[in-house]
Amino acid sequence: MNYKVARYFLCIIWSFALSLSHGVFAQPASSSDLSQVRVDDLSDEQVLVYLRQAEAMGLSEEELTQAALQRGMPASEVDKLRARITALNSLPIEETPTSHTSEYRPERRFVDTLATPMPPSSHTPDERRLKVFGASLFQSAPALFEPNLRLATPRNYVLGPGDQILVDIYGQSEENYSLTITPEGTINIPYVGIVHVAGMTIEHATVRIKSELSSVYSAVRTGATKVNITLGDIRSIKVILTGEIVKPGTYTLPSVATVFNALYYSGGPSEDGSFRNIRLIRNGEEIAQLDIYDFLISGNFSQNIRLEDQDVLMVPPYENRVRVNGEVKRPAIFELKQGETFDKLLTYAGGFTEEAYTARIKVTKRTDTEQRIEDLLSSQYAHYEPQGGDSYVVERILNRFENRVTIEGAVFRPGEYELSPGLTLSMLIKKAEGLKEDAFVNRGSILRLQDDLQHEHLSFDVAAIMAGIEPDIELKREDVVNISSIFELREAYTVDIDGEVRSPGHFAFSEGMTLKDLIVRAGGFRESASGSRIEISRRVTNADVMSQSAHIAEIFQVDADMGLSKREEDFVLMPFDRVVVRTSTGYETQKTIRIVGEVLYPGLYTIHRKDERISDLIKRAGGLTPLAYVDGASLKRGGLTDTGTVAAEAGTEAANRERKKQEEYDRLLALQQLQSDVSIFNKLNIDKSFDNNLVGINLERIIMKPGYRGDLILEDGDVIHVPKELQTVKVSGEVLAPSTAVYSPSKGFKQYISQAGGFSSRALRKSVYVLYANGSVKSTNRFLFFNNYPPIKPGAEIFVPQKEIKPPIGAQQWLGFGTGIASLAAIIVTIFR
Repeated sequence: MNYKVARYFLCIIWSFALSLSHGVFAQPASSSDLSQVRVDDLSDEQVLVYLRQAEAMGLSEEELTQAALQRGMPASEVDKLRARITALNSLPIEETPTSHTSEYRPERRFVDTLATPMPPSSHTPDERRLKVFGASLFQSAPALFEPNLRLATPRNYVLGPGDQILVDIYGQSEENYSLTITPEGTINIPYVGIVHVAGMTIEHATVRIKSELSSVYSAVRTGATKVNITLGDIRSIKVILTGEIVKPGTYTLPSVATVFNALYYSGGPSEDGSFRNIRLIRNGEEIAQLDIYDFLISGNFSQNIRLEDQDVLMVPPYENRVRVNGEVKRPAIFELKQGETFDKLLTYAGGFTEEAYTARIKVTKRTDTEQRIEDLLSSQYAHYEPQGGDSYVVERILNRFENRVTIEGAVFRPGEYELSPGLTLSMLIKKAEGLKEDAFVNRGSILRLQDDLQHEHLSFDVAAIMAGIEPDIELKREDVVNISSIFELREAYTVDIDGEVRSPGHFAFSEGMTLKDLIVRAGGFRESASGSRIEISRRVTNADVMSQSAHIAEIFQVDADMGLSKREEDFVLMPFDRVVVRTSTGYETQKTIRIVGEVLYPGLYTIHRKDERISDLIKRAGGLTPLAYVDGASLKRGGLTDTGTVAAEAGTEAANRERKKQEEYDRLLALQQLQSDVSIFNKLNIDKSFDNNLVGINLERIIMKPGYRGDLILEDGDVIHVPKELQTVKVSGEVLAPSTAVYSPSKGFKQYISQAGGFSSRALRKSVYVLYANGSVKSTNRFLFFNNYPPIKPGAEIFVPQKEIKPPIGAQQWLGFGTGIASLAAIIVTIFR
């Protein structure tokens, strides 16, 4: 928040605090927190004061609202504040007719629509929801009535002092004159003299000037010389607007301005001004009355009279206003003249919407003491005369049907139908184009709405009704007929296939489906599949529940040719059969392992034999380098997925995840295979499946005695890491200063603990263990009262666990212990007695 915003909010918060101290608000608020401020409780005067302060500091509305949010004001209250500011900005500036003078300003524009509400008033919130019809035409519409100064000269335009006349002489003689009418109403034409033209129309003045010019330019009479007379700059006139005007006063307008132009620049009638009886007074006499509704309803512009100097526009207060709300196309507050009926009012409101209930309208009328509700029937619309203050509400039609029945389920055209007199169940089924082939004809149902709006369930025999064996059922309003499908009343028939097919899973069963059909639908055999000993298991529906050895499934083993030829006999499947395709005997996918670190040829290797061991891999990798740290070599198992399996499962989501994981694994190893720190394995933990799967190996002994028990047989995904000589020892856990120290053969366990600051008060000394670089772990041994700590090697990590934290025993627990002991003592005494 910049300095101006901060300074402004200090001011506004101080104002809030003062308001609170004087009881303006009935809710608490602090001087720095606006979270409790409610905009609805602020008066217009208070909001205006804050708004003027913000404008004086150069703050925009956006800066004001952002600052309010930062001070904790809820977003809903900020929206209300923005709406209040917008409404207050549209308030008219009260000025008297004698003090207000406005010059014509063609650059003014307003861009809102006719739906903009009137400025805030003292009306109640319910009254302010509707807008006065036509008010926004002058307040917020574009400049619809701005005079056009570039139009051709009107032939009936009356000239006056200040108008400019352009005289163009061409032909045998050529001259151009620009003449301005003097206050005396004359122009001075060179070589002709004074000519009086004020009060004449431009057409009459043209005849007069040509006549005068012909005395000097004789060719004007013969036509050899022509004269063209046009109007140049026009004069200004002063028009007085008084009465119920948003901005009353004296306005300076161009002489071609009309009544609508003057109303536009003054903001139009005020909140209490009439739109139906605007009076134009000229020379003390009323010469016209303007009804703005003629333009708004029918587009009639005939009353838009051109103004003259010193004309007076008088807008009286409205006489009768009524409110129309609800299902009309133009809800608003309308002004009515004497004798206008509700039909006319309905025309002003745009007529009823499609959802309107037109038979009866609710009318709220005002008496001298209270309000009264009346019903206005449609037969009264043409002669009923609304009274001032009436409020009309047009309601919606009911959301119900008087003649609807519905049919659902196994018919060709389910849906809603007309309840014609005497409509029966069989007739409705025929209207729905009859039963489908899968219709369950043994039973159907009707859900019927009773007179008390409770539902009744009726069942019927569909086949018997359609055959005429049972009496037909006459339908009632809102009946819902349901005819089920046979497929809805039984479990969906499926078959399953798993194993060595390309797309194993569930498939819909169809009558006559065979084993080969199912294999084809499953995408065919995989390369690893065997056509022999395909196992099919089938449900047993009549097992002996009293027998312990009863068969719970029927098993079939069949052979299928890999070409899936139809010429050979095929096995016919039944619903819910489960098929398993076995892997071909002796089929193996490639299994890979990786060796990284200090070997001559690190990288990815494929297992050659089932009994290939670590020592064999070391030989294939060219042996160890001189920098290899044999004691730190480790085996990581279970981190990779069989690449052959991944290849076989191509196209499945699980295979894609495994492939991406292995690619990331390979990338990390390629970047880090030269690192010698055992932490490489921590960086290779692509997901949790890599955690805690280091296998401690003794590589030195494996090299010396290949094939011994510790020379493990390699498995798919194994990673062997041979680091460089490690030079550090890490101490972590419950020591005062966990750290990594330089390894020294002369230092023992206690020296490294001492170098880390010693044990903390929470250290569990008897459970200290050491994690070696090759992944093996040794814990502390205890003999009598002495701890025998494990030896330390390069790359090892000493970990000191924490003691179990026991909560202190409180007074309540001590009381419980005492109560228990006392109870036990009482029991013992009772037993002895």
